[in-house]
Amino acid sequence: MSTQHKDRDWAAYYIKTGSRPPRETLMFALDRFDAEPTDAARFAVDLGAGSGRDVIEMLRRGWRVLAIDAEPDAIDALNARPDLPPEADLSGNIARFENATWPECDLVNSSFALPLCAPKDFEDVWRQIVSSLRPGGRFAGQLYGERDSWVGRDGMTFHSRTQVEALLADFDVEYFVEEEDDSTTPRGEAKHWHVFHIVARRLVANA
Repeated sequence: MSTQHKDRDWAAYYIKTGSRPPRETLMFALDRFDAEPTDAARFAVDLGAGSGRDVIEMLRRGWRVLAIDAEPDAIDALNARPDLPPEADLSGNIARFENATWPECDLVNSSFALPLCAPKDFEDVWRQIVSSLRPGGRFAGQLYGERDSWVGRDGMTFHSRTQVEALLADFDVEYFVEEEDDSTTPRGEAKHWHVFHIVARRLVANA
């Protein structure tokens, strides 16, 4: 999870969520890559890596991973995980999304993190995501919809379905689920979720 909001107890959040399984969107993307054999080492960037529930799965499958998060606690928690694979090719970068840079990659994963990017920065961050993906590379993650109960919170970005579809114009959309549900957050807060779950492959023709 991205850590753009300093008033939240992220250390407690990492404890509650760190042992959960990797996100379905990531698993879908990784399975697609597994169906496309290559001799080259694959490289992923995880934006808002949190305590690493997704990062661990990528490392387990032999990926090189750059984990980016604004909170030092996130990178520390990731490096301290007992299930960190031996010889893991993992690097960390403590940075906010709008200040982060990363090299060309095969996968950008951002599970429930990009909505925590401020509207004034979102377009630039998304442009960097798209431009960093190699042709055939994938984005996996979530965006929040306009009916989410957090709409109006400072520093967060929300999208209509039409806006999401426009963002994905340079992609072959392989997985797209629009979810609305009432439940609670990992912190126990009641919430109406409006979420777009996405896996999209960058079109080779747009290299």
